[in-house]
Amino acid sequence: MFRLNRDVLYLIFQEIKDDKKTLYSCLSVNKTWCEMIIPILWNNPWKYINKNCEHRKKKLLLNIIISHLSNEIKNNLKDQGIDFLTTNSYQKPLLFNYINLCKHLNLEEIHKLINSIHEQSKTFIIKNQLFELFINENTKFTHLYLPYQFEHQIHLIPKSETCFSDIEFFCCSASINDNVIIGLKEICKLIKELKLFIEVHNNNYGIIELINNQNNLSSISFLINYTEYSRTYGYTRAHESFCKKLEDSLINHANTIQYFKTTKEPITNIISKFVNLKELELDCSYYYEWNCLENLSLPFLRILKASRVPIKILTSLIENTSGKLNEIKIDYIFHDEINNERIIQTIYNNCPNLKYLKLVLRNINILEFEKLLINCQYLEGLFILINNIEDEFNLEKLFEILTNSSPIGLFKFKFSIYSDTIFKLETLKLFFDNWEGRHPMLLQFNKIGYIEEYTNLIEIYKSKKIVKNFDNLFYGHIYEDFEWVCKRVN
Repeated sequence: MFRLNRDVLYLIFQEIKDDKKTLYSCLSVNKTWCEMIIPILWNNPWKYINKNCEHRKKKLLLNIIISHLSNEIKNNLKDQGIDFLTTNSYQKPLLFNYINLCKHLNLEEIHKLINSIHEQSKTFIIKNQLFELFINENTKFTHLYLPYQFEHQIHLIPKSETCFSDIEFFCCSASINDNVIIGLKEICKLIKELKLFIEVHNNNYGIIELINNQNNLSSISFLINYTEYSRTYGYTRAHESFCKKLEDSLINHANTIQYFKTTKEPITNIISKFVNLKELELDCSYYYEWNCLENLSLPFLRILKASRVPIKILTSLIENTSGKLNEIKIDYIFHDEINNERIIQTIYNNCPNLKYLKLVLRNINILEFEKLLINCQYLEGLFILINNIEDEFNLEKLFEILTNSSPIGLFKFKFSIYSDTIFKLETLKLFFDNWEGRHPMLLQFNKIGYIEEYTNLIEIYKSKKIVKNFDNLFYGHIYEDFEWVCKRVN
C-alpha cells in the first residue's frame, strides 16, 4: 500500500509540477512528500527565475548553489578576494544534493545570477567554479542552454561526456564559439529540440555541423535577433547565406521534424519538406509575403500559430491540412470585412476538429461566426479580438450567439477589445443568466467598466457556479492565450 501511495502521489505531483506555490505548500506535510517534491522543483530551478523576480530570491538560489562547493574551493576563492562565501548562509545542505537533481543546465541564467549580484571583475572566476560544480559524474542533463557568444569550452571539463550524452533540448545563439559547438557535437547526438537564436552578423557555421550530426530532430525554432541595423538596412549577404545553409541542413531531418517555429520568412522552401509537421508557428515582427506557404500541403498539421501572415496565405494553408487542425491562433494582421469573412469561412469549412481559436472578429461577420460555432463542435476555447474601426461592436448579439450556438464543450473565453466598445453591466448579466446549466466558464477581459461593479456581479455568478474563474487585464498586460486556464483548473 505504501508503494501504491507513493506512485499515486508521484502522478499527482507531476500534474502540478508547474504550480510552484502549491508544491511549496506541500513540502512540509511529511518526509515522503518532501522527498518527492524536491526533485521536481530542482529538475529545472531556472524556470522560477525571471526578470521580475526579486533580488532576494535570486540571491537565495545562488546561495544554495554555492553551498555545494567544497571548503577547499571556497578557501581558494577567498584567497582571490572573493570573501562573501564565509557567511553561515552558505552551509552545504544535509538532506539533498540539489545540483545532482538538475536536469536543465541553464548557463545563461547562471551568468545572469552572478552578474546581478557580484562585481564584474570577479564573476569569471565564480562562473568557472560553478560550471565545474554542475558538470560532474553524478549528473546527467536533458536540457542545455548556452548564453550569447558563449566561449567556455565546457566539453573539456572532466565528465562532460557523461553529463551531456543524454541532451534532448539544446538552446544557443548561432554566434557561439565554433570550438565549443564542434566539441559538443561529438557528445550531444540525441538532440530532439533545437532552439537557435540567429544573429544579423557573426553567425558561426559550427551549428550546422551539430544539426547534421543528429538522428532524431523533431522540434526546430529559428529566432532572429533583430537589430536597429537590420530594421534600417535589411540583412547582410553573410546572414542570408548562413540562413540558406542552415535551412538546407534540415532537409535530411525533414521526415522527423514535427514542430517548426520561425520569426522570419525562410529563404528556401524548407517548410514544404516537413511532410509530418504537426505544429507550425510563424511569430514574425515584420510583414513578409510568405509565398513559400502558398499551395503548401501539410496533411498532419494540428496547431497553427501565425503573426503578421497575410490572410490569403493562411486560408490556402488551412485548406490543405486534411481537417486535422485543432488549434488556430491568428495575430497582428489586418482583417477588413472581406478578409475576415474569408478566414472564418475557411476555418468552419476545413476544421471540424478545432478546439481552440484566436481570431479577430468584425461586427458585420457575427452571423458568419455563428456558422463556425455550429460547424466546429469540439471547440473548448475562444480568444476573440475586437478592433472594430467603423462601428461599435454589437456585444449583445455576440453573447446571444455564444449562448444559443456554442458547442457543449466551449467554456473558455477571452475578449481583447481595442475600440470604443465596452462591456455593459446589463449585457454581461444577461450573458451569465443565459449560460445557466452549461459548463462553468473561464473568463478573461482586457477592458471592462467600473471594476468594483463588475467584480461584484461576477462574484455573484461565481457563487452560482456559472463562472468558475475570472481575470480582468489592463493595457500593458500580456495575454497567455489559453495557458492560464490550464493552471487554474484543479
